[in-house]
Amino acid sequence: MLKKRDLNECHTLFSLMMDPEVFPYVRYKCKFYEEYLFVTKQLIVEEELETCISRTILDDMGHPIGTIDLYDIANKTGFLATWIGTPYFGKGYNQRAKESFFTELFLEHQIETVFLKIRKQNIRSKKAVEKLPYAKLANDIHHEMYKSINKAEQIYDLYQVERLDFFEYSQCFNKQLV
Repeated sequence: MLKKRDLNECHTLFSLMMDPEVFPYVRYKCKFYEEYLFVTKQLIVEEELETCISRTILDDMGHPIGTIDLYDIANKTGFLATWIGTPYFGKGYNQRAKESFFTELFLEHQIETVFLKIRKQNIRSKKAVEKLPYAKLANDIHHEMYKSINKAEQIYDLYQVERLDFFEYSQCFNKQLV
């Protein structure tokens, strides 16, 4: 479902990212393939420096369909950025990718809190994060951070996923399956 970033998948990811339903919401708005290749190389280097963690989201056949990143990592926290190509909308990949990524972040990288800033007009992303039972709206909980991501105008909502909340949900969910 997730793999470390690889330059070989850049052509596929770039074409998926250029879709008008996806492009406005991606973190790195590359207009040219060479620029996307450069940014991907940078992300690979940043991961080596432990300032970001970046993964490619794969479909059930192992084809690249989007990316998921944790950036601005500091003090066991970071910000999440995710996008998936439009042919894969509504198929459950977003939630599965997030759950897999959170498991990696919380177990392997000792991250404690993941923040998500979502544009208020991005209804698709808001609905996706609100489906996650362990995600909380954090506009009031982290009011200073909320103000800092909305310096000019209020365009983002702030959500958070805490390590303990995620694992509490995971344990409850796994008990229901037994």
